[in-house]
Amino acid sequence: MPELPEVETVRRGLAPVMEGAVIDRVTLRRPDLRTPFPPAFARRLTGRRIVALGRRAKYLLADLDNANVLVMHLGMSGSFRIEAGDGQAIAGRYYHARSTLSAHDHVVFELSSGARIVFNDPRRFGMMDLVPRRGLEESRHFKEMGIEPLGNELSGRTIATLFRDRVAPLKAMLLDQHRIAGIGNIYACEAMWRARLSPTLPAGRLAAATPAARRKAEALAAAIRAVLEEAIVAGGSSLRDHRQATGELGMFQHNFAVYDREGEACSRHGCKGIIRRMVQSGRSTFYCPVCQC
Repeated sequence: MPELPEVETVRRGLAPVMEGAVIDRVTLRRPDLRTPFPPAFARRLTGRRIVALGRRAKYLLADLDNANVLVMHLGMSGSFRIEAGDGQAIAGRYYHARSTLSAHDHVVFELSSGARIVFNDPRRFGMMDLVPRRGLEESRHFKEMGIEPLGNELSGRTIATLFRDRVAPLKAMLLDQHRIAGIGNIYACEAMWRARLSPTLPAGRLAAATPAARRKAEALAAAIRAVLEEAIVAGGSSLRDHRQATGELGMFQHNFAVYDREGEACSRHGCKGIIRRMVQSGRSTFYCPVCQC
């Protein structure tokens, strides 16, 4: 499933085409994705101008000129394709073939500029909804969602507060979207490695009233922010289905320090560890047993 950096790179690819454009026509080629489309979905979007295209965690948010927000989620295999008026995809570097089967083109937005935005989703785990902007944060999508990891709220002190009294492993807490929203498996592993923290460490230990605990919490906050920002610059990580809106693959997977590197030498200078893999809550965790202890 695309994680926060992948969704942000998709947003950045779509924004120049979508922001300021009027939606002339919406074509729905099925009645639902993961959930049914809202009533009169196509009619309510037609004629609306897209004021801004934002992101909340792993959701894309298109603010419309009638104070509604088009909420979109890529699911596991969803992608957007930008086509020019002649139906040709706007150029991008295609490292591997992507899904272009029309059977998987479920939603088509035709814009006043002549461009078409096509949502393709072979597995149909994506989602689209219309929500009033005023009630967005209290909607079913966001009312229990945690803080943004790239927002001003994230700090060592915040992490200590969020994880206080929690005995669950640190890895599990980083994946808990009710605490910090948008961190997925890949970037949790990478951030823990950067902060030199074990994935099995009881998360509550970062809330201890000691200088060492405060340093660890601050290191983790800095690592989360750094790894996400670097991944966005690299266009995300292309594993399986992720593509940017231009069709390009993200390149951050070439910068992985631990993820999917089981059996390889740790890349930290001076560390003699070998990357290991273990399963936590059904997800693969990659870590160095020597420098993450």
